Amino acid sequence: MTNQKIVVAIDGPVASGKGTLSRMLADHFNYRHLDTGSLYRAVALNLLRSGRDLNDADAAIEAAKKVAQVDLSDIALRDEKIGLLTSRVAPIPAVRRELLAYQRDFAKNPPNDGKGAILEGRDITTIVCPDATVKIYVTADAEIRATRRYEELAKRGEKVTYADVLADLNRRDRQDSERAQSPLKKAADAHLLDTSILDIDTAFKHACAIIRAAAQDQ
Repeated sequence: MTNQKIVVAIDGPVASGKGTLSRMLADHFNYRHLDTGSLYRAVALNLLRSGRDLNDADAAIEAAKKVAQVDLSDIALRDEKIGLLTSRVAPIPAVRRELLAYQRDFAKNPPNDGKGAILEGRDITTIVCPDATVKIYVTADAEIRATRRYEELAKRGEKVTYADVLADLNRRDRQDSERAQSPLKKAADAHLLDTSILDIDTAFKHACAIIRAAAQDQ
């Protein structure tokens, strides 16, 4: 590895495993990690707690300008309700512009003098960090992702059914891939990592190999 900062951009649909994988990679390489979806969740949570209308674009933009690193550790961000509400603020172009600046600054200047950064989301390889050192697109079959998501929610004690989880996942997939602003898609130069038949440890080994090879070329 060189001393040059490494930027790893990871995209993929919900429940593909990219979140767990990104955190494991960040711990392994001692890179700083950013779940960019948490930025949008933080905006929605701010509006909800302040009693503002989530359809109020000006209020959403104001909230986006105030998002800070400390907000991303709020446990309430993981609530399923917040995830659903986030879909109402995420498509707002001005909100995306505000948070785009935050994400690019994180990649360029990882907190605490980090030697690298790992950003995960929906448009990291295509919009946020198109010149990233490494690009990985993590995916899996919808039914497998729904099973993972269902089991995750069930462990939290949330009362959900597999059918509802699958329907919501398909809806979110369509929303993410068909939206006008920064749709989810695989970048032409991104490595495809299909976790349908891979356990997390195997997926981690594949990703590590990809990152090491890219870092050695720098």
